[in-house]
Amino acid sequence: MTHSKAKKKRLHIKRTKGKDVEKNRQSSPFSTHERVTKTKKESIEHTITKHKKHNHTEDC
Repeated sequence: MTHSKAKKKRLHIKRTKGKDVEKNRQSSPFSTHERVTKTKKESIEHTITKHKKHNHTEDC
């Protein structure tokens, strides 16, 4: 398979300068993003405020 342009560039830098660019990447083996689901109260408040934003009266 062929290499992407970015990978070719990384390999060229590694070959010429001896510098491994991939080591600069900071990745952790687990997700650092905290996932929180809404509570029942929060989801109800969201739907109420969402529907309050709509103006259902006709302006004639």
